[in-house]
Formats: sequence, structure tokens, C-alpha cells
Amino acid sequence: MGFSDRVKGVLLAFISVIAVSNVYLFSKAALSEVTFAQFGVYWFAFGLLWIVLYGCSQKTYRSVKSFTTKKRGLLLLLGLIEIVSTFYFFKAIHTISNPAITSFLGNISPVFVLVLSFLFLNEHFRNRQLAGMLLALFGAFIISYKGNTTIRDVFIEGSQYVIYSSLLSAISSVIIKKNIKNIHPVILTTNRSLFLLVFSLIALLVTRDTIIISFGALINIFAGSLLGPFLTVIAGYLALQYIPLSLRATINSTKGVFVLLGSYLYFGLFPPLIAVLGGMITIAGLLLLAGSKEKNILPGNQVN
Repeated sequence: MGFSDRVKGVLLAFISVIAVSNVYLFSKAALSEVTFAQFGVYWFAFGLLWIVLYGCSQKTYRSVKSFTTKKRGLLLLLGLIEIVSTFYFFKAIHTISNPAITSFLGNISPVFVLVLSFLFLNEHFRNRQLAGMLLALFGAFIISYKGNTTIRDVFIEGSQYVIYSSLLSAISSVIIKKNIKNIHPVILTTNRSLFLLVFSLIALLVTRDTIIISFGALINIFAGSLLGPFLTVIAGYLALQYIPLSLRATINSTKGVFVLLGSYLYFGLFPPLIAVLGGMITIAGLLLLAGSKEKNILPGNQVN
């Protein structure tokens, strides 16, 4: 017996979550040995290779020939947004010592997604959803709060990069959701990796970094790129074909638990208990959002 569309979407969303959880770990290890430009060139070159091989095997790229100017412009816009969003994502991972803290802070992304979904996708929420959003934001505040009294030193360094990345990622997600039926997820993934690779190559030339990196960094990038630019993104985009954007975003919030376990096993790092508490609060808030919002989502609300 086949799976329903909803089950398929949920399974794909969880595959994306498990994959992206490992991205935090492999990228953190690699960035301790290489520069951002070196990292980007190898990471997205590998990622582009995986997705192109997959796309060619599925004969997906044939549809590009019939793309209108509007669709090409949309791909350009998404590519530019992804460059800035991804830069801040990896900058946050590099800046914040424990990947689990970065992941927990990233749970504010669904809040941005839900607000934008309300504004542009006609997905409605009520008082219970608002409570979940406030709970998620409160948890993020607990994680990032340092306890200092001056404005500049209130939050841990790197938390601002998470906010920038999360907001831009939410904008990208809403644009993709509005067009997921018109542009194949493989093409969206290819477009993302291509833009990021070109940007990384330009950065490598500008900074005059060497293309040669250590074997250990190469192994971490190789494994991470298979999980990140390929599996995480393609599974996430495919999930949007079956489930609402808000549900996928909420499932994505559980990645902090996997990153927490991986950080301890891989790096021997465990965040302060207050950070873990804040992370659990953000997840609780997002689960509250999912449980109550699902009743208000109708098929007609999903723009094709």
C-alpha cells in the first residue's frame, strides 16, 4: 500500500532534518581548517556535482528550455538571496563555538516563515499560534542572552548572523512555496548550488586563497556536501510538494536535538544547561504552532 502525500512529505522533511543536522557538524570541522572561500568552492562544487548527476538521471533539465523570462528572473532572485543567507549561516557556525547552540537559535526561522506565510500565502493563525511564536522567540532569547547590561554585549557573538540567515531563508522558502509547482525542486537545488559556487570562486580569487586544502578538511567537506547542498535541499524542496510550508518548518525545528547529540559525540561539546533549556522551549513553541495551525491549513491555501 502506497503512502499518502502527507506521509511522504513528513518523511522527506525528516530526511532533510537528519541530513542538515550532520551539515552543522561536518561544516564546523571543515571551517576550523579552511577559509570561507576555500570551503565554499569545494562544498558547493561537490554539491553541484551530486545534484547534476541526479538531475541528468531523471532528465529533469529538459524543462529549462521552455522557461519564461519570469521564471529565469525568479531563479536569479533566489540565487542572490541564497548567497547572502548561506554566507551568514556558515558564518554563524564558524563564530559560535557549539553547533548545537547555532541550531537551537535557528529555530526562530519557522517564526519568520509563519509570519511571511500569513502575509503572502494566506495561511492563517490564531491566538494559540501567536503563543507558540512568542514561546519560540523566548527560547531563542534565553539561548543567546549573555547577561551583560550593555546593548552591544547582551547577546552571544554570532547570534545576529543566525537572525540574518533565518530571515533570508524564510523569504526564500515563501518564494519557493509559491512556485514549487512551476519549477522542479532539482532545478531549484541546482540553481542554488551554482550561484553559491560562482560566488565562492569569485571570493577565492579576490582573497587569493590557495585551492589546496588538507585531506581531513576535504573528507569533511565531501561528506557534508552530500548531505547539505544535495540531500538536505532536495528533500526539503520535495517535501513542499506534499505538505504546507509551516509544517515542514516545524519539523525542521527538531534538528537541534540531533545536532546536540552529534556535537557531543563528534566534538565532545555539550552546551550550557540554560542553552539546552532555551532550545527545548523553542521546540515546544514550534510544536504548539504545528499542532494548532494544522487545523487551519486547507489545500486551497497552497498557491501553485
